[in-house]
Amino acid sequence: MRLTLIEELVSRISEARNEQQLYETLRLATSRLGFDHFALALERNPGRSERTALLLHDYPDEWAKVYEGFDLGGKDPIRRACGRSMTGFEWQHLDRFVPITRGDRQMLAVGRDHGIADGYTVPRHLPGEASGSCSFVIRSESIYPRSLLHVAEMVGAFALTRARYLAGNISATVKRPALSERQRECLLWSARGKTAGEIATILGISEETVIQHLKIARERYDVHCRQALILCALFDGLISFADIFRWWRQK
Repeated sequence: MRLTLIEELVSRISEARNEQQLYETLRLATSRLGFDHFALALERNPGRSERTALLLHDYPDEWAKVYEGFDLGGKDPIRRACGRSMTGFEWQHLDRFVPITRGDRQMLAVGRDHGIADGYTVPRHLPGEASGSCSFVIRSESIYPRSLLHVAEMVGAFALTRARYLAGNISATVKRPALSERQRECLLWSARGKTAGEIATILGISEETVIQHLKIARERYDVHCRQALILCALFDGLISFADIFRWWRQK
């Protein structure tokens, strides 16, 4: 029965030809899975002026107004947890992925007061291109459908894939800065915490050359500090967390 449900819902999602059809299909899926609300968000590369590529939800109007009016997106622990998980996660286990602050608890409590009590979120990331999430939510009086979470995982993943298709070829509109191999090397060692002088010794070049390589890299990314340059390079996949942490562990 569950396999049949997956096939039915995935088929409907794959047939969605526009945002309205995807919205209606997700509403149907939400009900069939035993949840009360859903929210799907797809965001472009942070370097773009318009970040949101697609946003669909049927959250209560009051909560949507609070969330948008107080700009809670940047403070949302669920959104932060999306960057720390490769698979769907239950909101009750948020502290396994990110530290939960007093402000986070207050925000989640306000959400519960507005009908957003608990949920399951499926994250997806394409470094340098886009990121997104699909959440299924219950009200406080509803029973959490834990037995169907694996179905929600599949539905959320396919919904995000379809949303990316409907939003257009995002990657085609994103022009990534081009760095030389030497500039990338300087950037990587900088991310590992090395100074320009130390990088010069490691690479066998002058300190002035290192400074110039990093300056050019910042200009190409249009950022003005080392930290911002490292973040952009990590997001673009030019360097990876593994490049940094593996070296730290080997020290």
